[in-house]
Amino acid sequence: MDNNKIQLFENKRVRAEWDAEKGEWFFCVADVCNALSESEAKDPNAYWRKLKQRLKEEGNQTVTNCHGLKFLADDGKMREFDVLDTKGILRLVQSIPSPKAEPFKIWLAQVGADRLDEIADPEKAILRGADFYRQKGYPEAWINQRLQTIEMRKELTDEWQKRGVTEKDYAILTNDMTKAWSGLSVQEYKKLKGLKKQNLRDNMTNIELVLNMLAEVTTTAISKTERPETMAHNTKIAIRGGKVANVAKNEYEKATGQKAISALNAKNKKMLEIKTALPKKK
Repeated sequence: MDNNKIQLFENKRVRAEWDAEKGEWFFCVADVCNALSESEAKDPNAYWRKLKQRLKEEGNQTVTNCHGLKFLADDGKMREFDVLDTKGILRLVQSIPSPKAEPFKIWLAQVGADRLDEIADPEKAILRGADFYRQKGYPEAWINQRLQTIEMRKELTDEWQKRGVTEKDYAILTNDMTKAWSGLSVQEYKKLKGLKKQNLRDNMTNIELVLNMLAEVTTTAISKTERPETMAHNTKIAIRGGKVANVAKNEYEKATGQKAISALNAKNKKMLEIKTALPKKK
């Protein structure tokens, strides 16, 4: 995830966060509600809490699509707030009676204009991603590797989408593929690195990124060849793709005498760029 951003709509703050993997903005729902309703309640979540309850009673899917992200709160602490992507926010706006609804839609489109520019000119997206990681202190070689993994991940999820895999099943296939190459489930891998909600790839060494990318590229290639029609077939392909990377992992470890899987994480970003030296011959 990108760092927290404060977007302004008519001088009202709307906290947002950019997800580089999904290529989406996620907006703080309470802020959107307050900007449109002109709520002056001391509790910034009051309007959204009441609206959320009504939407739940109506069986509105917007509430189901919410998930939590941490933003800097008024008390100076990082607290979790409900967020929605652009489509979810547009659906939510329909439920808020406000003369500002239409101007807000225009504002939302403007916020997304940078993303549309990136779609037309992918180089802008690459530069944006590089700047983001550079500001966080990652080494240049690692950044180049990470940007390639984002591109390969997008090709894989596009392929899964073509094969009828739903977005909620991406995590299942990713887990199977990760375990096949690393020997660890995604949760086990994150536990090894001391992570909770952080992005696993942002905490991988350059070696781990390469192996994970090999698993994804292979899975994509096999899927394009075999054109799976069932989840079971997609699962088998994901595991096969992971096993190809597992062979590469084993060969790497044999050649270098070093373990490919590391407990290193982004707390020490410079260490993520592993410069491998072959062991000296006796």
